[in-house]
Amino acid sequence: MSDAQTPQDGGQAPQPAAQNPYQHPTTSWPGGGSGGGVTATQQPPAPRRRRTGLAAAVVATSLLVGGGAGVGGAAFWDATHEEPTSTASSQSPTASTVSQTQTPAADGSVESVAQKVLPSVVKIDVSGAQESGSGSGIILTADGTILTNNHVVELAADGGSLKVSFNDGTSADAEILGTDPLTDTAVIKAQGVSDLTPATIGKSANLGVGEGVVAVGSPFGLDATVTSGIVSALNRPVNVGTDDQGNSTTYPAIQTDAAINPGNSGGPLADMTGAVIGINSSIRTAASSSGYGSSGQSGSIGLGFAIPIDEVMPIVDQMAKGETPTHARLGITVGNPQTGDDAGAVVKDVTSGSTADKAGLASGSVITKVDDQRITDADSLVATIRSYRPGDTVSVTWSSNGKEQSADLVLDSDATSSTS
Repeated sequence: MSDAQTPQDGGQAPQPAAQNPYQHPTTSWPGGGSGGGVTATQQPPAPRRRRTGLAAAVVATSLLVGGGAGVGGAAFWDATHEEPTSTASSQSPTASTVSQTQTPAADGSVESVAQKVLPSVVKIDVSGAQESGSGSGIILTADGTILTNNHVVELAADGGSLKVSFNDGTSADAEILGTDPLTDTAVIKAQGVSDLTPATIGKSANLGVGEGVVAVGSPFGLDATVTSGIVSALNRPVNVGTDDQGNSTTYPAIQTDAAINPGNSGGPLADMTGAVIGINSSIRTAASSSGYGSSGQSGSIGLGFAIPIDEVMPIVDQMAKGETPTHARLGITVGNPQTGDDAGAVVKDVTSGSTADKAGLASGSVITKVDDQRITDADSLVATIRSYRPGDTVSVTWSSNGKEQSADLVLDSDATSSTS
């Protein structure tokens, strides 16, 4: 496997897009192409037609599911369908109605989490020069600071526009305060707003496998959608791509079976107290999936991934202040072992004067552990180092010429260099 350099700690060369099982769950305007946008000749439809387009997307999804179940179009609920002229009483004259009142949501229930989180979640519509898309965001401050994914807003980076829709039905224009492709995060600011409901930020470090979680966002443009599930795994290395300079977007993800679909990107993953513990950011796709309709986008197969909130909040604070985000690094380029039976990240190159160089790491060394985290491959190392901050001290274990070594390393920063 060829090696590719990252500004932090190195990574492996990207696989062709068709082979990468992960994708960003960013939705496009109905009828658009894959990858979260429309073709160069398409423009976003007028609002009323956009609603029609969304309905069409639901029709396509329902027919796909219904066809598999053998019921065809009967599975689709038509919003314009009139009530039948016959009534239940004509078929069952003894039926009676009872007065039913809504009971308060129980603490720790999905309903109580939804009531707490929904006011702090927004839908983000993004327009670029030739493409449009939508995603979700998390309100951080009462005056409109919003956290989302970089891949949600990147279309608007070069002269595009952002529009934020709030839970109460109002909307506002927004501008980008900062982006960080390496962690796939961004901070935007809604204009002319006040008295918003900021989300409660929790601690992703307190999560346990099997714990209940709730995802909120705008899958396929359907705003204020709530899904629930559990934490399926923690510290799952997820690599969603590498840029032209070899910098990979890799993070130690929270894996969940809560349904996450195109449009959920940037929305919160909350624990059962209603605190945000992750940012919904990517989904695993089935290789044989043909997607929904003509868009080529895949839906939830129970493998969704969120960026842990603990790891990115320092970077979010930097972006909110207009600062350039900084990241920890070891100062190496890494690749995967030559055989599948081996585990670890193989050092390909070491930057002179880096913390790795000072510790005695050399080309050919195989890093197997960082603190208590076992390193299985290059992505595992990149994701683990991304969970630290510059200046943190970590214990690194590696093998060289059959001999195991370990040392405490003070992590470098990429603030002064664009290379590893």
